[in-house]
Amino acid sequence: MPSPPIRLLLADVDGTLVTGDKSLTNRAVTAVRSLAAAGILFAVVSGRPPRGMSMLIEPLELTTPIAAFNGGLIVDTQMRTLVQQVLPRDLVLPIAAALRAFSLDVWIYRGTRWYVQNATGPHIAKETATVGFAPVVVEAYTELVDDVSKIVGVSDDTAAVAAAGEAVRTNFGDHVSAACSQPYYMDITHPHANKGFVAGWLAERYNISTNQIATIGDMPNDVLMFAHCGLSIAMGNANPDVQRAARRITTSNETEGFANAVERFVLPKT
Repeated sequence: MPSPPIRLLLADVDGTLVTGDKSLTNRAVTAVRSLAAAGILFAVVSGRPPRGMSMLIEPLELTTPIAAFNGGLIVDTQMRTLVQQVLPRDLVLPIAAALRAFSLDVWIYRGTRWYVQNATGPHIAKETATVGFAPVVVEAYTELVDDVSKIVGVSDDTAAVAAAGEAVRTNFGDHVSAACSQPYYMDITHPHANKGFVAGWLAERYNISTNQIATIGDMPNDVLMFAHCGLSIAMGNANPDVQRAARRITTSNETEGFANAVERFVLPKT
């Protein structure tokens, strides 16, 4: 029995839709416009904050909701909130402490702002360039426990990042979702704030079956959406575990992997 036609493609951003220098290639833009011409919706989901994806709206002519913080905050293209899922206020400081126990720096995203305690910490300059705005530096997080969409543990010790994530999952269980958005970032969000939730939410919003959704990504947190779609595509730069979880594998984000996937696997064959 043939698979149902794809009606929506949901894409991760960093490591997938954009290159390593965070740019869209001309072929990626053309691929998205080819989806529109074929009547296939295109949506993005990322651990980035909403403002950190606003630069995609114009070149890709986005009309679908933008899922930020891995689904913790979903906004429209005018940045108006459609869905907000925040961490329990009583867990914010304990989660931060659990990450620090593994010597990770801790970032907090709350509303439209990004907070850090160490202004010169690892990856802050890179993240500032990526999302297009700088963090607010604070001495403590004790007054920032309400409406927290995401906590990030940051370290270049990727083994420590992985171990911290496992500790958070063990200690806080069903109260959180913890997954890497990059090897050096452990994202902690509301338990329903994951990319699988986003795929299901979009299916309901557009009245389509999840079997008619394609998803594409490169990191372990993208596997959560692979399970909620009819066609899952891993990037060539993804690790072997992520690739094994997908039905198809494309080339890397440095060799037009997104555009190749759209052309080979998503667009209807003529």
